[in-house]
Amino acid sequence: MSDDELNWRVEEACRAAWPSPREEVLEGWLLRAGGGAIRRVNSLNPLRGGPGDPGPVVAAVERAYADLGQPAIFRAPDIAEGMTARLSGLGYAAESETATLLCERGAALGGDAELSPIASREWLAARARLSAADAAESQRYETMLNLIEVQKMFAASRQAGAIAGLAYCILHDGLAVIESVVTDAALRRRGHGRQVVASLLGWARAAGAEAACLQVVAENTAAVSLYRGLGFTRELYSYRYFRKPAG
Repeated sequence: MSDDELNWRVEEACRAAWPSPREEVLEGWLLRAGGGAIRRVNSLNPLRGGPGDPGPVVAAVERAYADLGQPAIFRAPDIAEGMTARLSGLGYAAESETATLLCERGAALGGDAELSPIASREWLAARARLSAADAAESQRYETMLNLIEVQKMFAASRQAGAIAGLAYCILHDGLAVIESVVTDAALRRRGHGRQVVASLLGWARAAGAEAACLQVVAENTAAVSLYRGLGFTRELYSYRYFRKPAG
């Protein structure tokens, strides 16, 4: 398999792991509008084999998001050649960098975190607590989980009976995608993040996944170190969000 084929398979799997309740294909681009502040479900995304120049659709994208009361945001993975330079030339500014990492099959051992094919009320409440999410964001998150159409698994690690770390994983086109890894800020460096990710990797491997992938903010060095220690040693590509500066 070529690097380009793998990159787009991963891109599509990661998108399937966090679906948006509202999506529209616009002249070869995917416009996502899920509401709230999460950029990945509120941005224009490139599609495999689609155009690389967003210039022709910028005005339409700006109008569409304005009608929704949202800023126009473009998600630009560097596998979509020319997108970054074009957006910069149109006055859009880059925001943060997210790296896409790959773990080859069998590179990490399983763990003993609790696993469930459904997100329990306890799991959802813990995710809201650990992520400091308000009621509206928590409802959007639960709605998003209910939109996932592929096989999924939820993991939780406990300390003193309470959930101290959690994550979930989906399987798409032979790839496992790790999502929503979060631990209690007061209980970090005690192995909870490692436990939930390792357990999900073990489940995914048993379910036939060829490899696993995840996306992590590049400047989050602690998270990057954790994932590399679990076998996510191959960096495939990165992406940035672009929006026009306020004012």
